[in-house]
Amino acid sequence: MPADAIPVEAFLADFPVAIRGAASQLRRVVRQAVPGVVERVRPGWHLIGYDVPIGRRKRFFAYIAPEPRHVHIGFEYGAWMADPEYVLEGAHLRLRKVRYLTFQPGQPIPSAAVRDLVLEAASVALMPASERLVLVLDRADGLV
Repeated sequence: MPADAIPVEAFLADFPVAIRGAASQLRRVVRQAVPGVVERVRPGWHLIGYDVPIGRRKRFFAYIAPEPRHVHIGFEYGAWMADPEYVLEGAHLRLRKVRYLTFQPGQPIPSAAVRDLVLEAASVALMPASERLVLVLDRADGLV
């Protein structure tokens, strides 16, 4: 951990207990779903970011963004993810690739469903840009 890194627990400390609990549960899901995931606080973005390793490099693919009234788990390449149940929010934000879920304090977090989304988010993030483009075009044509 770099010397100036903020520990996740310190970042979460000022949030309400229910928000910290939800964020902690989401953190467990992400870390269990993607072996080798790199977790770090991104203070400028006010979130916990996750990078998936690609050889010697890594690519940002997911985040947990706690707020005083709710917590989001988001996916950097969410616009390319399959969402047949339309559970991912953010499509209304035109020209945005990010999609996310929002959980209110005390709301149950469906860990298995979130894990599946995390796995897909990591998979899509690892795709070359050309494959992501083909995926979008295939969906637009109704092929996927």
